[in-house]
Amino acid sequence: MNLDTLKKLIKKYDFKITPSQLRAAQTKATKLKKELEEILINDGLVDEGELYQKLGAYLGVPFVALKGREIKKDALNLIPGPVAGTHQVVAFEKSANEIKLAMIDPTDIQTIEFLRRKTGLEPKVYITALSDLKEALHRYHSELEGEQLRIIQESGNEAGGGSDLKKAAETISVINVINSILENAVYEGASDIHIEPTEKDVSIRYRIDGVLKQIMTLPKSLQSGATARIKILANVKLDEHMIPQDGRFKIQVQDEKVAFRVSILPVYDGEKIVMRILHEGTKPLTLDQLGFLDKPRKIVDGAIAKPHGMILVTGPTGSGKTTTLYSVLGILNQPGVNISTIEDPIEYRMAGVNQSQVNPKVGFTFATGLRALLRQDPNIIMVGEIRDQETAEIAINSAMTGHLVLSTLHTNDAATTLPRLVDMGVPPFLVAYTANIIVAQRLVRKICQFCKKEYKLDQAATAELAKAFDIKKIIPLFKDNIKDWHEGNNPESLKFYQGAGCRRCGETGYKGRMGIYEILEITPEIIKMINQRASANEINDYARSHGMLTIFEDGLIKAKTGITSISEVLRVTRE
Repeated sequence: MNLDTLKKLIKKYDFKITPSQLRAAQTKATKLKKELEEILINDGLVDEGELYQKLGAYLGVPFVALKGREIKKDALNLIPGPVAGTHQVVAFEKSANEIKLAMIDPTDIQTIEFLRRKTGLEPKVYITALSDLKEALHRYHSELEGEQLRIIQESGNEAGGGSDLKKAAETISVINVINSILENAVYEGASDIHIEPTEKDVSIRYRIDGVLKQIMTLPKSLQSGATARIKILANVKLDEHMIPQDGRFKIQVQDEKVAFRVSILPVYDGEKIVMRILHEGTKPLTLDQLGFLDKPRKIVDGAIAKPHGMILVTGPTGSGKTTTLYSVLGILNQPGVNISTIEDPIEYRMAGVNQSQVNPKVGFTFATGLRALLRQDPNIIMVGEIRDQETAEIAINSAMTGHLVLSTLHTNDAATTLPRLVDMGVPPFLVAYTANIIVAQRLVRKICQFCKKEYKLDQAATAELAKAFDIKKIIPLFKDNIKDWHEGNNPESLKFYQGAGCRRCGETGYKGRMGIYEILEITPEIIKMINQRASANEINDYARSHGMLTIFEDGLIKAKTGITSISEVLRVTRE
């Protein structure tokens, strides 16, 4: 329950809480990372039953008491464990067409919609007391532990042969466990699933918004069956345990087909599995959705409009380069052009685009694939990554001969890309006359909008920021890039934002990610510098003196406007 709702509730129903008591409770809730209403109840400032009944009346949602109420297993198990715990929801009754949900926050529309699609039943939402919900969740976990015990007894000893592994993988219990892990990962917005065997159990972690999060542990006796189940789905060798294997499979989750790219690696305690989640049917994001500010976006728009040349995107692994390229392709994907790609792997399927997957085992590399693409009468070519001199030379020659070429490299900033291509053996004049723009980027987590709060920089935070940026330049930066600037000229009075941490963001203070960017436009002056073999630092200094925003500056602007936090920008730009 947010503070505004609680204040309205207290005023409407005349709860005997003073403003000072409410402020103290809010401070305590933030410090302990607990819900505000939980602090008020625990400190005896409000009666729990009365609070939630009045909240239900205020929101127009019926109240249900779960204590002592029998909840049948078929209803309880309709909601996956991670969803029930994280989003504080319990299914306490079901019928042929309806599912009754008890929630602390009946305004959580996203969870309600997810459960409607997952169960195929119409949700009827009730509000319940916090202690009632905790007791019901405890019952849920008791049921789950009993189910795991039954699985252990069914599984018996660790399977050894191929037929035993296949049998273990096809038990209903193992299938349900794996399906639950996959579906929950998609629902929680994870990009990767890590299944890691240890000496005593199997750890399941999701990478959410770029950070790994422990989700659950499975009993050791499930390890062989779970591994075998994923191997069967990914169509790899079931009885091979000594070498790495790669595979891929798709499943239907809600109304969407989701692909999983599987990597299996032998480790000390078994085989570690990492699955990358690929939403193949997802529409490309617009440049605004990616997070481009007005001035940099105009430069990108200009480069996209050119009929030939190169658009290069650079950054470390996991910085969103491929997503940016697909977004550019989505803009360029028109009936009048032929677009071909060579990728490793194909991460998203795009209608109207001819996509090819490299296969080094048969000699189909980026270089050979790119040569073949040039015989396919393309207008636009995307090369997944420039890794070597041969690929670089073919890509650049393609840009010289009238094609628009999109590709990625691994460098830390935009300016370093130019000397890197020259170091690969590409003549400087070819680099200078073919590159249109270079986009360097990172991904930052966005502040959760449900627990976002304002603060001012203290001395310690100002000192930390000063290590990375000249504080004297921060006001001019904001004045030039933030519309209707009105906060004056004192850096110490600036307001920034951070997430306090709440249930909806898993107590992290962040939900979702977006890019921070550095756009280097190849102007006639920079062409001269490349031909004179200027260093990356010289090119970078020149570009900055002529208005280029660095990745850090772009991030600072987004921190000031409340999209991300300063600590998050510092985290990703120091990596």
